[in-house]
Amino acid sequence: MEAKLDLTNFETEVLKAAQPVLVDFYADWCGPCKMMAPVVEKMAEKYAGKVKVGKCNVDENMELAQKYHVFSIPAFLLFQEGAVVKSSLGVMSEKEFEESLLLSGKADRTSSARPAEHIGKAD
Repeated sequence: MEAKLDLTNFETEVLKAAQPVLVDFYADWCGPCKMMAPVVEKMAEKYAGKVKVGKCNVDENMELAQKYHVFSIPAFLLFQEGAVVKSSLGVMSEKEFEESLLLSGKADRTSSARPAEHIGKAD
């Protein structure tokens, strides 16, 4: 199950987490975000105990979105030891999502639709 992330718990739940944390930056009105929701949920179940998965609504948490340069959604950032180690942007298949963000040893890939080099770098 995904945790709801906001300014009050982001540091504790993400930056100080003992395990990797995948953050889904989304908005309720975003069609592509809705398309990715079942994939994110499935990965949260599949990787339970190995990777924590959280969702951050950009409309309610603009400061976090700006801090991590999230200007397009859906955006997915994988944090480890308080830093972004992988990122991806846009709609992708379940396989692409898992390979680009969750499987170790894979190159940091982005969705073929939109590059994600600009996201995840905190100010």
